[in-house]
Amino acid sequence: MKFTKMQGCGNDYIYIDGAKERIAQEEKAEFVRRASDRHFGVGGDGVIFINPSDEADFEMEMYNADGSRAEMCGNGIRCVAKFVYDKGLTDKTDISVVSCGRIKYLQLFLKDGKVDTVRVNMGAPELRAEWVPVVCAREQAVDETICVQGQDYKMTCVSMGNPHAVVFMDGVRELDIEKIGPFFEKHERFPRKTNTEFVEVIDRQTVLMRVWERGTGETLACGTGACATVVACILNGLTDETVTVKLLGGELTITWDREADLVYMTGPAVTVFDGDICEFI
Repeated sequence: MKFTKMQGCGNDYIYIDGAKERIAQEEKAEFVRRASDRHFGVGGDGVIFINPSDEADFEMEMYNADGSRAEMCGNGIRCVAKFVYDKGLTDKTDISVVSCGRIKYLQLFLKDGKVDTVRVNMGAPELRAEWVPVVCAREQAVDETICVQGQDYKMTCVSMGNPHAVVFMDGVRELDIEKIGPFFEKHERFPRKTNTEFVEVIDRQTVLMRVWERGTGETLACGTGACATVVACILNGLTDETVTVKLLGGELTITWDREADLVYMTGPAVTVFDGDICEFI
């Protein structure tokens, strides 16, 4: 089975052309777990199948490293754009990609004939608590108190097609995220679990973010998390509408156009290597 390893700001996935490589649906979760293993498999934050679509130019069928299905990944979808253009599946520099029924529109920027960076229209952020989803007495969970392991935190919850809890704090670099992350992810207030962004505001145009991703753990970047973070920053009056989000794996530029209620994400897409999976030991 042929695959391509790709990464966006260090958020790495295994990409498979679903039109050419077929895996039975009931076998995909186990395949993803084994392929994502960094010791015995290819290694990655998950697997993304790129499929034909009647709704859009392509479908992104995404799985977390634990085999669970994920709705959206901002870094992952940028790499989908690079995959389909660089491999000749399209010659368009404006494409649409559907994932879990939601269509995103992407603008591809080329360098030496290949995709270098991608701007993604991530759509409107969902702020209604019941649709994030998060258990909350108010309509929106903005600057909402949550108790985790006996400590109170302030969170703002946003869905960018998947659930996010954005927590503002100082000392993000020193945070023991492996200790606290799982308790946020599986907290009873998140019916479908959650991705958690721990964010330190540097100035009105810059923030530092670390992320604990649902079903994966800490990753070097999260595109939807960066989008949710900037939305949360603006809702709390902490930043301007265009923000550089500094991640462990690089930087993303996020803009929330409040008038149009659309979030735009711009960042790199990189091919690491191509390969063949013959068997797993």
